[in-house]
Amino acid sequence: MSSQSSTTSAKAVEHWNRTKSLMWVTLTIWFIFSFVVHFFVNQLNTITFIGFPLGFYMAAQGSLIVFVVLTFWYANRQNRIDEECDLAED
Repeated sequence: MSSQSSTTSAKAVEHWNRTKSLMWVTLTIWFIFSFVVHFFVNQLNTITFIGFPLGFYMAAQGSLIVFVVLTFWYANRQNRIDEECDLAED
């Protein structure tokens, strides 16, 4: 019984560490596209993307697209972590 308990505890610790790492990566990407890109909007406006200044594009659509993709990527990656640590739900 003790062996199973330590295995479960080890899996829980591994799951938490991997989830925490994923959270920090996700928050870093979110911070970059929420604040950093918009902070450098004037410099980005010297580059054009689909006929629009890149800074304008990132403010109008680019960041929103990144957030939607980030949400689906996070959910997929967290599900994979849950499955690998045997904590997935049906």
